[in-house]
Amino acid sequence: MAAYDAICFDLDSTLCEPTRDPATLLEATFERADCEPFCTPTDLRAAIPALPTAETDREFFDQLFVEVARRAGADPALAPTLADHYLDLQDPTAVRFRPGAEAALEHARDRAQVGLITNGGRPTQTKKLEALGIADAFDVRVFTDPGKGIHPKPDAAPFERALAGLEATPETAIHVGDSLHADIAGANAMGIDSAWIDTGHEGLDGVDHEPTYELASLEAFETIV
Repeated sequence: MAAYDAICFDLDSTLCEPTRDPATLLEATFERADCEPFCTPTDLRAAIPALPTAETDREFFDQLFVEVARRAGADPALAPTLADHYLDLQDPTAVRFRPGAEAALEHARDRAQVGLITNGGRPTQTKKLEALGIADAFDVRVFTDPGKGIHPKPDAAPFERALAGLEATPETAIHVGDSLHADIAGANAMGIDSAWIDTGHEGLDGVDHEPTYELASLEAFETIV
């Protein structure tokens, strides 16, 4: 168990998850677009590391559906329509805490400064935080904002912004997240300790980004901090 001056958390799939089944959401998206499904939620997650930086949620999902369509041999011209329907069907407020997340956040707040570093824009992510009742639970909140030079993790900018706001150094901080590509690789590159939450969507085999800690869920958070 280690002591830290700053503890940072990712949001999506780390602290919270949607209450609506992702497969159902995607199925409804294809139905509205009146086209045959050519991808799964797993395909969407797998394509994210290949995407360029997006300025808005709309641009992100447009790029995402273009990429998965290309990989599936489908027509990329369907992407704008799919992105529109996907966003229309999404409800940012329909979220719940992941197992152990609420207790982990309280545990962290009792021991250190706490930050949020999320690969999402302020309007959408703030709705999730408000729905969970934790909008004021962080000493620093860092959202993706390419226009201000804050590119998505694993870029260094969001980590640097969080550390500056928390008045912490990489050596005294830890970042907790579910994405090996975004959270663990980004933290490792900064020299920040990292805790990876294994949600079953990724595996460590053949991956260069080794976390400092590996947790089955945030229910085990108190064993490392």
